[in-house]
Amino acid sequence: MSKKTEKGRITIDRERCKGCYLCISVCPNQVIKISRSLNQQGYYPAEPEDKVNNGKGCTGCAMCALICPDIAIEVYRE
Repeated sequence: MSKKTEKGRITIDRERCKGCYLCISVCPNQVIKISRSLNQQGYYPAEPEDKVNNGKGCTGCAMCALICPDIAIEVYRE
């Protein structure tokens, strides 16, 4: 039986995100990506991946939320 590594999830406020992508650089499981659509400010915001990446999902570590200068990320641990 395989152990489930996904323990959390994140939400990113598209309108607060200014596209610095610091969250992408610190995510240990690479589960945050750049959106293909602009927000109202004209930035391509970060967004959570729809699927699990390489068998790993969000662990709820909150590194992304800690580094976000715009306080646009909320972390939920399950």
